[in-house]
Amino acid sequence: MADAHKLDCESVSDTCRFIIQSENEEEAVELARKHMEEVHGQSFTDDELREKHLQVV
Repeated sequence: MADAHKLDCESVSDTCRFIIQSENEEEAVELARKHMEEVHGQSFTDDELREKHLQVV
């Protein structure tokens, strides 16, 4: 089974329950970047998201 890449906003924010989970790392990073910009007004590089926020499950 392939690894899944996951971003769980609830783990860092008690007001956001958004979760991304995908076997495609690029897709997970793109969706996470869009969510962080559109909902939280924060900009992250792909590398920052991979290192700080994405989990491999």
